[in-house]
Amino acid sequence: MKRGKKYLESAKLVDRSKLYDPVEALELVQQISKAKFDETIELSVRLGVDPRHADQQVRGAVVLPHGTGKTVKVLVFAKGEKAREAEEAGADFVGAEDMIAKIQNENWFEFDVCVATPDMMGLVGRLGRVLGPKGLMPNPKSGTVTMDVARAIKEIKAGKVEYRVDRSSIIHVPIGKKSFGTDKLYENLQTLMDAIIKAKPAAAKGTYLRSVVISATMSPGVKVNGARFQN
Repeated sequence: MKRGKKYLESAKLVDRSKLYDPVEALELVQQISKAKFDETIELSVRLGVDPRHADQQVRGAVVLPHGTGKTVKVLVFAKGEKAREAEEAGADFVGAEDMIAKIQNENWFEFDVCVATPDMMGLVGRLGRVLGPKGLMPNPKSGTVTMDVARAIKEIKAGKVEYRVDRSSIIHVPIGKKSFGTDKLYENLQTLMDAIIKAKPAAAKGTYLRSVVISATMSPGVKVNGARFQN
């Protein structure tokens, strides 16, 4: 892959053979971030699990103390009183069959997170093929299939993020914006890492945290010493 001049200049400042302490890594990522917009800072963690096995799946959700810096649009599948609760709690879109038809017929995806009441999942299941690959399918493990739609919406708006290991055994999650500064980014990072470590499957053998990398949207990654997160 051909890299731009700014990327190559930033890469020169990163010692690829070094495992940086978390705070040092965050400071370096901000230093080498040269884009003119407020870049997203992302965490990538390679885990010592085999996601092909159901008992080695790592998935969950956590509310970051300082949010992600992104305005999240929430779609809620609900009817009756629960639909009204969702609207009052600040959901951006609320509906049932009408919203399902809109997604199916118009290829509409102007939302970031889906929440559904349990009774709606029979209908929402029809969208599995389109929502699943985009990571948008409501799931009880992430708290997006619930009767307490108001709480779910408030947590998502406050900065709740979902983490899920992919086929390559890697978790990718945003931890904030460059403008947050080191202290807020570190608190978000620590909160997320605590959750990932706590979610370690009993079936996972050997080293759990294989590699931890922090990067900005347009910048090279910085390797972090994962041992610093484990007590």
